[in-house]
Amino acid sequence: MDVKDAIPLFDALSQETRLSAFRLLVQAGAQGLPAGALSERLGTPQNTLSFHLSHLSNAGIIQSRREGRSIIYSANYEVMHRLISFMVKDCCSDEFASIHEDKRSGCSIIELADCCELPETKEEKQ
Repeated sequence: MDVKDAIPLFDALSQETRLSAFRLLVQAGAQGLPAGALSERLGTPQNTLSFHLSHLSNAGIIQSRREGRSIIYSANYEVMHRLISFMVKDCCSDEFASIHEDKRSGCSIIELADCCELPETKEEKQ
């Protein structure tokens, strides 16, 4: 992924309703959620949510499928993975963040180092 690929994704996620919907879809896992359930959980009218889901879908960060009369939305984990990898690999110093593949599980692991020192507690000072 490069900057030109990342910008539309950040644009799609830079609005409160869209970011909240995306986070719910990430939590829902691969099975996703029907549009009605998303609307209910977010307290957003269905026509308004439809606009936002369309924006996320056009950016490629979510996908949809039809099940009977319902449209089920789910996070596009491949795109999300590429975006997170882009941020860690290209935007962060190796001193603070790194990403590597876990050979056993085949998953990517992101490690973020503490870049700030925590203030000492009274007990540590004594």
